[in-house]
Amino acid sequence: MKKLLLTVLASILTVSVIGSENEAVAAASTPKQVEVLLNTVKMKFPDAKPFQDGQGSVMVPIRFVSEALGAKVTYSKEGKVSKVGMVSKDHNVDMTIGQTSALVDGQKKDYGTQIILKQNRTFVPLRLVSEGLGQKVEWDKIGRWVWIGNKDFRSTDDKAFKLTKLSDFKAYTKSDIYFKNIKGKTYSGVKIIKKSDLPIQLGDSQVIYSIDMIKSKVTGENLVQIRSNHRGNPIAFLMKNNHVKGRGVIDVSFLNNGDKTGMNHYPVISESDKFQNGEYISNYQDWMNFKITQPDYILLEDGDLEDYAVAIVNPFK
Repeated sequence: MKKLLLTVLASILTVSVIGSENEAVAAASTPKQVEVLLNTVKMKFPDAKPFQDGQGSVMVPIRFVSEALGAKVTYSKEGKVSKVGMVSKDHNVDMTIGQTSALVDGQKKDYGTQIILKQNRTFVPLRLVSEGLGQKVEWDKIGRWVWIGNKDFRSTDDKAFKLTKLSDFKAYTKSDIYFKNIKGKTYSGVKIIKKSDLPIQLGDSQVIYSIDMIKSKVTGENLVQIRSNHRGNPIAFLMKNNHVKGRGVIDVSFLNNGDKTGMNHYPVISESDKFQNGEYISNYQDWMNFKITQPDYILLEDGDLEDYAVAIVNPFK
């Protein structure tokens, strides 16, 4: 109950400091890199990256995607014509560099966008991956992600994510109320994740898709933006040997993405820092000097987590 009261008070102070955003937020001006997720895990490309061409078509380097899906890629040249083949257990695709069509399982199909050679890699339209390899493929325009395969999200419950005992995390638990579940029971420990682990499900509760920094169109102040399938969950900044700095969501700036996800926004600087482990320090002025680069972790609070807390390594440090 004490923690809930702190969250409510922090949210009130957040609104009073930031003002009414009325959904007036803007992402960074530079377009985000197109990323490919295979069964919800981001693929790594050593050199040539996926991109969106001038027609809006998403182009992916076929070799890395094909091999990740168990298909073999062949290259051949007939005079000045370069050909690319793709063979899997169930499918066979023949392509020619510079053409918009491909022979998929013996049938000619046109994709409206040329198959190209760029940075010594063959790039093909996203739809060709879907039809050529028999995979479910989706374009996520919000995250600029290509989803291939299933959407069974990894969970922090998985054994791959080790539990750090609270005794080993002691330097960050000065405000112990943040390390108790909604029933008031102290967590057994903390699961630490990285931005590269996203998207991920917190236990069997919310899915965190991304965490970014944006600017408010109204105030010009920096806001932490978290894409989630839950609305309104608070966060907290964790600094070594310091009080936890809780942040309530700026609810008026919530953006519904229309795909069962939304953008939650949090202030970087907040007068709520006057609350230190439940005590209100009225003459505490240092809250105005806080910088996003100071925390080592950001606590991702979720009322449905009962056994452990989840903290993400600060991606803005």
